[in-house]
Amino acid sequence: MGRVTFIQVFALCSLLIFSNLATAQLKQNYYANICPNVETIVRNAVTAKVRQTFVTIPGTLRLFFHDCFVEGCDASVMIASSGSNTAEKDHPDNLSLAGDGFDTVIKAKAAVDAVASCKNKVSCADILTMATRDVVRMAGGPSYAVELGRLDGLSSRAASVGGKLPKPNMNLDQLNAMFAANGLTQADMIALSGAHTLGFSHCDQFANRIYNFSKQNPVDPTLDPTYATQLQQQCPKNVDPRIAVNMDPNTPRTFDNVYYKNLQQGQGLFTSDQVLFTDSRSKPTVNSWASNLQAFNNAFVSAMTKLGRVGVKMGQNGNIRLDCSAFN
Repeated sequence: MGRVTFIQVFALCSLLIFSNLATAQLKQNYYANICPNVETIVRNAVTAKVRQTFVTIPGTLRLFFHDCFVEGCDASVMIASSGSNTAEKDHPDNLSLAGDGFDTVIKAKAAVDAVASCKNKVSCADILTMATRDVVRMAGGPSYAVELGRLDGLSSRAASVGGKLPKPNMNLDQLNAMFAANGLTQADMIALSGAHTLGFSHCDQFANRIYNFSKQNPVDPTLDPTYATQLQQQCPKNVDPRIAVNMDPNTPRTFDNVYYKNLQQGQGLFTSDQVLFTDSRSKPTVNSWASNLQAFNNAFVSAMTKLGRVGVKMGQNGNIRLDCSAFN
């Protein structure tokens, strides 16, 4: 028994040491002596892509989240399926990731590699991290320094995705458990949910809330009735599955705290959004950020920084991909 306890303690210490090592080797200005202008190069590429289509902004932000929650922030979500390997991006939970998010990283990588001193020196995982920071800022959100120094992952399997990403029908306990598995607190979860101030969702993700919520209530009673009617008009029964609606019905192209104000009005699109207001454990945080944009911005930056440390690959566990969509 004593030996088992020792092994468990040793394993736990090793886990803590290695997770801390990953964090310790991530640092701001990591590329200062390698590719000093990398952040400007990436920002310029992202700016050009945003000019082409606004979808770049929510698409890139969501791509970062989906990458980090499965096998860590290692650009494994970028890998294309090949031969016998079905990659992460082809799992059903990732099929709705916007192609413009992937394209943003690919274009930024090409811009970085076009500079001789930077060629093949900057990981796709770091480029995605920088691009995500940039799209948040371009949408009116906070600007923040990013920690860099990640390597790209060496595996990408669709089988790794199941049960790792939040579902639109989750309750607070389910959300908290999923985020805690990635070292994130309830406050981090509520802050990262605030990314739903941008972007859109397909009708099938919330159709149950407006048509068949329960026998007593076909419409979810936590939905504002006017908003529910609006959603029914946008998403009639048997609607084209490609039809999408804005996550934030009021300021869908601005990164702000209106998401939390919407929750106060019963205008959360997903069950997993509205529950943040209806559950008494998370409601005070929603109320606080609905009335204080700066407090939300600070919490969001803190949560994004913590998210960026999840499952970081170092040393033999990763490399710098020549092509973000394929292993070297």
